[in-house]
Amino acid sequence: MSPVSVISGAALRRSGQMNLADALTRTNASINVSAMGSDAGALTSSIRMRGLNPNEVLVLVDGKRRHTTANLYADSGPESGSTPVDLNMIPANAIDHIEVLEDGAAAMYGSDAIAGVVNIITKKQDHGLNLSGQTGANAYNGDGWNYQLNADGGMKLGQDGFLHISGQMYHSDHFVAKNAYDHRLVGSQPASASSSTYTGPNAGKIATNSNKIMSTPEETRENLAIEWGKQFTPGINFYGLITYAHRHSEAYENYRTPSVGGSCTACESIAPYGFSPLETMEENDFAATLGLKGDNFMGFNWDLSTTYGEDIDKIGNKNTLNTSYVTAYGSSPRTARAETYSMTQWTNNLDFRRHFKIGDVVPMTLAFGAEERMESYNITAGEPVSYENGGTQGYAGISPGSAGTWYRDIWAWYMDGDFRLTKKWELDFAGRLEHYTDVGNTENGKISTRYNFNKRIAIRGTISTGFRAPTLAESHFSAVNVSPTGASGLLAADSAAAQAIGATKLKPERSTSVSGGIVLEPVDNFHVEADVYQINLRDRIVQDTNFGGSTPYGNTTEGYIAAQAIAQLASLPTGFTGYNNVYADYFTNGASTRTQGVDIKADYLFRLHKYGNLALSMSIDLNRTRLHHNGANLNLADIASITSDNPRSKIILNAYYTYKNWDFNIRQTRYGQTTSMLQYQDWGPSALQYSNNALQQFINTPHWMTDIEIGVRFQKNWHFAVGANNVFNVRPRMMSQELNALGAEPYDENSAQIPITGGYYYGRLNANF
Repeated sequence: MSPVSVISGAALRRSGQMNLADALTRTNASINVSAMGSDAGALTSSIRMRGLNPNEVLVLVDGKRRHTTANLYADSGPESGSTPVDLNMIPANAIDHIEVLEDGAAAMYGSDAIAGVVNIITKKQDHGLNLSGQTGANAYNGDGWNYQLNADGGMKLGQDGFLHISGQMYHSDHFVAKNAYDHRLVGSQPASASSSTYTGPNAGKIATNSNKIMSTPEETRENLAIEWGKQFTPGINFYGLITYAHRHSEAYENYRTPSVGGSCTACESIAPYGFSPLETMEENDFAATLGLKGDNFMGFNWDLSTTYGEDIDKIGNKNTLNTSYVTAYGSSPRTARAETYSMTQWTNNLDFRRHFKIGDVVPMTLAFGAEERMESYNITAGEPVSYENGGTQGYAGISPGSAGTWYRDIWAWYMDGDFRLTKKWELDFAGRLEHYTDVGNTENGKISTRYNFNKRIAIRGTISTGFRAPTLAESHFSAVNVSPTGASGLLAADSAAAQAIGATKLKPERSTSVSGGIVLEPVDNFHVEADVYQINLRDRIVQDTNFGGSTPYGNTTEGYIAAQAIAQLASLPTGFTGYNNVYADYFTNGASTRTQGVDIKADYLFRLHKYGNLALSMSIDLNRTRLHHNGANLNLADIASITSDNPRSKIILNAYYTYKNWDFNIRQTRYGQTTSMLQYQDWGPSALQYSNNALQQFINTPHWMTDIEIGVRFQKNWHFAVGANNVFNVRPRMMSQELNALGAEPYDENSAQIPITGGYYYGRLNANF
């Protein structure tokens, strides 16, 4: 009754992507990722669905809610405030297939299921051994080399059980955009924005592309999954799934000149050629599900389960300096732990389902159940050198004033009734009640229907309400950045300082979704479906920005309060004089948006008999989001980030041909236009530089991207494939220098359009026994 895309594990492999999130973007038109994250946000993978924030996508594993990352995306932009499920912490080789529900489903699954639901179904085979390895690089760029090793296999547990184990190891080097010029002052400033010639004492020592901020993180990851199922007693099965992942990741921050902007002459003796700070992450991610399910409790199938998940992120700095330490003591540690985050989620479910007939006439499926969930969020302060007196360069740590632990409990009850009123007409009602100890109660409902005119044509439609509870991170996270001439910070929405300048306690986002579609099968094996949708989202959580100003305290009471809060959080000295540039943000329910779109999918299998088989598929998403209420002082850049940084359209055309031992896959992807409103940077008109109001529109024009893979099977159990993603090395449109921050960010980093990495070539070897 609702549109569901099923993506097989083989299709994910043929995408040629190392990461699960990237593989989904290659195979589903409604899912995208940003060209690049910023700061700690670059270290966590997140997906956007139907142009909405990553927080509005619910991820399940075998139908059980997956815990989220603890790493909050604190920068402005379309992913602001997100703590999504990091799909890359799940071993990709443990996945049998993925079901993507492209409809609002909060009435069935609870918070977050506004844009849709991604349900990952894991392998449960009790036999076989699968081995694979893949390696590749961004050939046109000469970097970004990566490799992945996978192994999974199953075995029987007695006569009525199975055990399946999957392991994965992955490594990826930095990709750095090569067409960037760092326009910082080095000796003497170059004559123009396009110049890469420097004069002065350091001429020639700091070269073009010394600033590597426009890059992807280096990453090493080890993933493990253990799953089992076994008859406990006749009619009752015991099952479980355990996953563990460890990741080490490093992301470049903006390059610092030897004197660090002229504020630390003593720093030149420590780093005479300047330095590029690295933001690091050591992440450990755990999840465990245990359950019992049976098929005859008063005629009901039942499922009792408990799921615990935890994500721990230790964020640090390498190759950095605390300039205040250098000035005071003549030296500074070059590495420091900036903070540690942890997020835990413990979910307990009891579900019942039964099929029966009403009056022996109307078949019905009744499902109901309850859920209890405990969530906690912890921030541990960094080492003192990371935050004291402005903190470390590149990424200032979190001080004890922002540290703490917060908890909440959630109780939920749901009921779903599916009625087959006639042989052709089906009707479904769902309702869910939830209570949050921190934000109160929500009630949501959903009505879906489908009518089959005949075996060739059917129509369907859904009306539903939904919600997304604010995460504990959105309510309680705070952090500060300090420079020699100013300070800025994100204040916790529930803090006294934020509420003194207008913040209020966060409440759940609310949505109303309407969708309708047609399903066709004009001839056997030819499937077509088209669905239109509209998502009205109110009380949307956004950043309320820029309290303060460029004059002392912004000449406002709010600016003074913000300055005091920032000084306390950053452990600044009493005599700090940088209050001439004070800005503060906080999260608030400050926007209402309307997202409208169309999803079209089609596939056809040509059986060519002795000439093989040809499978053709098409997936199209047309999408537009508009702002209907601006209650948070959002400027044009903020508005663009939630309305037009997602492609207006995305088309995926795929052809997969098999002939004897050979297979050939070609995929054409078209990304539609994205539009951003960007600040004038160093080389813009001096009166407009870094203004929050004088912004310039930047349009990232549509692009086509071509992916090709050729494979051959030999000796029955072995398969070798070579492929090229983005064969023609298509890149996003480059920005003009007046919008290019320090000359080092030639692409729009918030755009969820074509990747910045260009062409990628790879080889893969699979063995199945």
